[in-house]
Amino acid sequence: MDQKTARERDGTQQGAVRTALVVLALCFTLAVLGRGLSESFTVFLKPISETFHWDRAQVVSIYSLTWLISGLTAPLVGRLFDHSGPRIVYALGLLLLGSAFLIAGHAQALWQFQLSIGLCVGIGVAFIGNVPNSILLGRWFGPKLPTAMAVVYSAMGGGVLALLPASQLLIDHLGWRATYQVYGFAALGLLVPLMLLPWRLFAAGSPHVVKKTDPDFIDDGWTLPSAMRHHAFWALFSTFFFTAVGMYAIAAQIVAYLIDAGFPPLQAATAWGFSGVVLVFGMLGVSALDGLIGRRPSVLLSYAISILGIALLWLLQYSPNLILLTGFVVCFGSMMGSRGPLITATAMKIFRGKRVGTIYGTISIGSGLGSAFGSWSGGLIHDATHGYNALLVFALASVVLGMIPFLIVPALRR
Repeated sequence: MDQKTARERDGTQQGAVRTALVVLALCFTLAVLGRGLSESFTVFLKPISETFHWDRAQVVSIYSLTWLISGLTAPLVGRLFDHSGPRIVYALGLLLLGSAFLIAGHAQALWQFQLSIGLCVGIGVAFIGNVPNSILLGRWFGPKLPTAMAVVYSAMGGGVLALLPASQLLIDHLGWRATYQVYGFAALGLLVPLMLLPWRLFAAGSPHVVKKTDPDFIDDGWTLPSAMRHHAFWALFSTFFFTAVGMYAIAAQIVAYLIDAGFPPLQAATAWGFSGVVLVFGMLGVSALDGLIGRRPSVLLSYAISILGIALLWLLQYSPNLILLTGFVVCFGSMMGSRGPLITATAMKIFRGKRVGTIYGTISIGSGLGSAFGSWSGGLIHDATHGYNALLVFALASVVLGMIPFLIVPALRR
């Protein structure tokens, strides 16, 4: 009887492990789709601008709105996930993405792009992005959440790697309007298989996670108002905000920057798309260092590498060669979001409890606001200066500000 019970227990554990890996693969796939489709706008920027003769700030405002809305929607996503579960959240995300790209393929005015690519894509990305993924994965991976989130965050790189060169090729052969139509139908086509998945099983989580995570766990009763009175909430918020400002001030215009520096369009898109490869190593590397040298040193090292990447990008405009381009892609690309899994795990640990989805979603507003403000400000700075030097200084200062909470805030230094 004891042997039978042991075999049943082992079988249950193996089944939980398999289900956890399936959930991880699903979250990764959705993140690839959401992030890849949203970041593909960096390739659409020049052809849309040339079609309508809009200046850089006008076109970048579309991209800025995407991330502003994505950030502002994050608390709603967390609340809806807590209330209705993952099936509804993910299905709404795909529906919005598919509809948005179909509308964008027929857009004729700036407000139509802002409504479709800005508003609808922003909400759609939030509904299949890091907030629902982190909550769902937390139910399956427990103390291994940082590693799981590193895998999912690396999906940003996978999406960029797959969809940026693909977007450029499709635009070259079909035009940007037809490319948007292709993306719209593809997103809607994934709705049916998504709805057929065993979501009740996925949402339940692993029966072993709670015990392994902390057998003495007590829900401290965190609510959003009480979390907002804690200094760690605003420290994490500001880290998300300023880091996103610095990174997205550059990311929104990186393909255009490389083209202006003298690289062919396809080479520029492919080079930035290749950041998806190094991002995987950056994500996993920083998460591995977290276990070896601690969270704070790992995060600070990632910021130092990002700063080096910005310096290499500055040099590229004066000497556009493959060595500097490779160095920039490796340094800047590998750290693009590498801090996300550790910041997510920190927030989930500090504010764990029944309302963690809502609290983390609200903290994530900082990332959305920063992405929007950074990309929009970058467009304005480029139009005002007709160059990139002031933009790079602005990005560098913002990245440094994003690093400061890990230097001075007690809750993040531990």
